Amino acid sequence: MSLNKSTPKYNPDTLDRVATDLLKPVGLSRGFIIWMTFLILALFACLYAYYIQLQEGLGVTGMRDYVSWGMYISNFVFFVAASLVGMLISGILGLIGYKWIVPIGRIAEIIAIAFAAVAGLVIISDMGRPDRLYYLFTHGKIQSPILWDVTVVTTYFTLSFLLYFFTLLPDLAISKNRIGHTPVWLQKAYNILSFNWQHTPEQYKVLFKIIRILLILIIPTAFAIHTVTSWLFAVTLRPGWDSTIFGPYFLSGAFVAGTASVIVAMRFFRKSYNLKKYLTDYHFDMIGKLLFLVSIVYFYFNINEFLVPGFKLKKMDALHLQALFTGHYALLFWSTQILGLILPMILVLFKKMRKSGPLAFISLFVIAGAWLKRYIIVVPTQEHPFLPMQGVPDMWLVYKPTIIETSITLGSFILVLIIISVLSKLFPIIPIWETAMEQDHSNDKPLGE
Repeated sequence: MSLNKSTPKYNPDTLDRVATDLLKPVGLSRGFIIWMTFLILALFACLYAYYIQLQEGLGVTGMRDYVSWGMYISNFVFFVAASLVGMLISGILGLIGYKWIVPIGRIAEIIAIAFAAVAGLVIISDMGRPDRLYYLFTHGKIQSPILWDVTVVTTYFTLSFLLYFFTLLPDLAISKNRIGHTPVWLQKAYNILSFNWQHTPEQYKVLFKIIRILLILIIPTAFAIHTVTSWLFAVTLRPGWDSTIFGPYFLSGAFVAGTASVIVAMRFFRKSYNLKKYLTDYHFDMIGKLLFLVSIVYFYFNINEFLVPGFKLKKMDALHLQALFTGHYALLFWSTQILGLILPMILVLFKKMRKSGPLAFISLFVIAGAWLKRYIIVVPTQEHPFLPMQGVPDMWLVYKPTIIETSITLGSFILVLIIISVLSKLFPIIPIWETAMEQDHSNDKPLGE
């Protein structure tokens, strides 16, 4: 996001060319309708699984008295993590002034909006009595980290949505007379949502001020959202959770998951929307370097997370680490660490791996590893309570997700894809006015004349 204080200037020919290119994908194509039909049908199947859970109770899942947080909470932590990429790209890098994020910023914001919006619904899926959700707001106590979590998630979503919408305003005004290939209702929506934007210096002055305020606010909010999420675990004495570094540990992991998600989205939009001129090899090279940077920080915290308790080797920590390193979760743990973090981190060091195709393929492993890492954080700890498990069925000793549980979890990912798909088809996925401004600095004619 550019924060020039002066009115953006452009070459009219440049603006026409950029607008024509970036508005071609906007609209309801046949492929999009087929894709959305598939997603909606799949979502209904997952909603039916949730209906069964609602009727029968959480007993249809693999969760029991000991492991009461399973795939749902793992999914929630992952969604909150991935949503932080909006702050990383638009907030931190945008305020620093990196120009290469201009065509990427809106993609990151859409991902942030989608994951943050669905994160709240994931929490509801973990509730046996979702009809009591309002008690959280009417009887919530300030001492509860859960109340903090709900508050910061809602705040972060609101800030992300406002940042997305305000940066979209000039594009809506530019585009409303150029989208004759779209349905009439969408053209009317552009006209209404542009709020009579006229590209005047006064409007841009206010816009830049609002955006700067939002970018400044979104950084501490994003840090708070995942720090509070980490405190849901760290404030307990359970082995594997009783850690003082969970805040920065979760944040660094969030940047890895979010960056990888943006890379996959960039690859998809570049290929499907024919945006090779705007999402270039240079942009993939730069975000590949960013992926390496956040990965090595995350790797550092991984070493700390296991080296310290491994050195002291208290009894309960020893049982937990044995389950991860050589026991029941060893294959999952080492696959996640090697295939989802260490190997991708090494591969992106090579420039040829920071091309569009290879980097997106590597990022898929990173995303899978990021989700599984949250599963490893959530589940194994609960299987090693301080008191021995006695007089309970064998199925309670080890957590195994059921088909119902897996289907509901899959439904949350489908909902994220629906939100991203809709936003990327109804509105330009790359900022038109910022791109035109960056491509031509030499013309002194102000935008809109």
